[in-house]
Amino acid sequence: MADQAQKIPSVLQLPLFLLIVGIASATMLFPAIHGVVVRDLETARAFLYSGMLGLIIFGLIALAHAGRAPRHGTLGPLMSLFSTLVFLPIVLAIPFYEALGNTSFLNAYVEMVSAVTTTGATLFEAPGRLNDTLHLWRAMVGWMGGLLMWMAASAILAPLSLGGFEVTARAEPGRGERFDVTMAAPEVRVRVLKAGIGLIPVYVGLTLLLWVLLIAGGDRTLVALCHAMSILATSGISPVGGAQNGNSGMSGEAVMLLFMLFALSRLTFSKDTKVGDEEGLLADPEFRIGIAIVAFVPLFIFFRHWLGAYDVGEEDSLTEAARALWGGIFTVMSFLTTTGFVSGYWDDAQAWSGLSTPGLMLMGLALIGGGVATSAGGVKLLRVFALYRNGRREMERLVYPSSISTASSADRRLQRNGAFIAWIFFMLFAVSLAVVTVMLTLFAVPFDTAMIMAVAGLSTTGPLLQQAGDVPIRLAEFGGSVKLVFAAAMIVGRLETLAIIALLTPDLWRG
Repeated sequence: MADQAQKIPSVLQLPLFLLIVGIASATMLFPAIHGVVVRDLETARAFLYSGMLGLIIFGLIALAHAGRAPRHGTLGPLMSLFSTLVFLPIVLAIPFYEALGNTSFLNAYVEMVSAVTTTGATLFEAPGRLNDTLHLWRAMVGWMGGLLMWMAASAILAPLSLGGFEVTARAEPGRGERFDVTMAAPEVRVRVLKAGIGLIPVYVGLTLLLWVLLIAGGDRTLVALCHAMSILATSGISPVGGAQNGNSGMSGEAVMLLFMLFALSRLTFSKDTKVGDEEGLLADPEFRIGIAIVAFVPLFIFFRHWLGAYDVGEEDSLTEAARALWGGIFTVMSFLTTTGFVSGYWDDAQAWSGLSTPGLMLMGLALIGGGVATSAGGVKLLRVFALYRNGRREMERLVYPSSISTASSADRRLQRNGAFIAWIFFMLFAVSLAVVTVMLTLFAVPFDTAMIMAVAGLSTTGPLLQQAGDVPIRLAEFGGSVKLVFAAAMIVGRLETLAIIALLTPDLWRG
C-alpha cells in the first residue's frame, strides 16, 4: 500500500478537505459559463470571481503544504468528511449569496448545507425567486454531495465499520474490520483514488443517460439536467418546484423511478464494498425489502378506497384508477429513497384513497431510507433487515426454545451482533430525533412542525417540509436559531450519529 501511495500525484497527497474545496471552486466555473450563455452576466461574474478566488487560495495553501506529511489519527479522514459537510457550504454559499443579492448569508449557507447533504430543503420555495444559473448550482452541489457519499462509503466508512457497515463487519464501529486496515493518509488516498476511478464514470454516465431520456420525454434541457442530478443524488432539488411540474409526464416519472433503484442497494452499481452476497442483486435483502415496500404500500393506498369506490359506482374509470396507483408507486419509491419527488398523479392517489395528507406514511418511508453506501439517507434498509431477522428468530424460539438457526445466504451478511448494533443505532437515531425536536420547540416552533422538520433533517428528505403537514413549512419564515438547528440536523443525518460518536472518542484518535 505504501508503494502505491508513492505513485499518487503530489496534488492528491494534500489534505482531503483541501482537495474537496479546490474541486468545489473549480466547479463554480460551470455556472459561470452557463450565466454567460444565458446572458446573465452579473450571476456569471459572481461565480467566476468566487471560483477563481477559491482556486488561488487553494493553490497558495497547497504550496504551503508541499512536502509536509499530514499527521492524523485513525479518524482523520472521517473528520475531513465532517468538515466538508460543515465548512464547505461556507465556500459554496459565497457565489450564491453574491448572485442572489437579496438574502442573508445565513440563508445561503443553510441552502448549501441542504444541497451538499442531499436533503433538498429550500428557503426559496417559489422557483421564480432564483434564476436558472442558481437552480443549476443547487442541483450541482447536491449532485456532488451524492458522489461524495458514494466514494466516502468505500474509501472511509467501510474500513471504519460505519454508515451501516457495522451491521456486517466483524469490528466495533469506528475501528477497522481487519487489524491490518490502516487509515493513514497515503492509504486513504489510494482508496479514494480507486473509488473515484471506479465510481465517477458510472455516476456521470448514469446522470447523462437520465438527462437525455428526460429531454426526449419533453422536459426543458435545464430542468432535465437538474432532475437527473437530483435523482442520482436523491436530493430532490428541482428548478420547477418538483418532478410533478415537469413536462415529461408519466414517461419521465417511469424513467426516474428506474434510476431510483440505484438508491436501494449498492449492488445496483458497484461491488467495491462487498456489502452484498455473491448470489446477485435479486438475492440482496436490501433490494428485496425495498421492492416489497414499493409494492405493498401503494397497493394499500389503492385498495383502501377500492371497496368504497365499487359501492358508489366510481370504479368505472380505469384511467383514474391507473393514475392513482401510479401516483402511489412513484411517490412511495421517491420518499423511500429520500429523494422526495412527488408524482404528478399523487393528488389522484390521495383522492382515491381518501388520505388527504398521509404525512406519517411519508415520514415513515423517509425514516426507513435506502441502501447502505448509497446516496440515500434514513436508517437504511440493511439495519431494518437485521432487526427483522432477529425478531423472526425470537418468535421461532417462542415455539421451539431449543431450536438451532440455520443461516441463509442473506443471514450470512450479518455479523453475530448485527441486530444488537442496528438496535443501538435505532436508539441513537430516536434520541437525535427527540433532541432536535425539543431544540426546535425551545425556539417557539409548534410541536408538529418541529417533528416534521426533525424527520426531514435527520433523514435528509427536505421535501417532507412541503408534503408531510397540512400546510407547507416555510423555512424562510423562521429565525436564525431555528435554521442553524435544522442545518445541524441535516449534517448529523448525513454523517450519522455513530460516526459523530466515533469522532468524539479520544482512543481512536490515538490509533
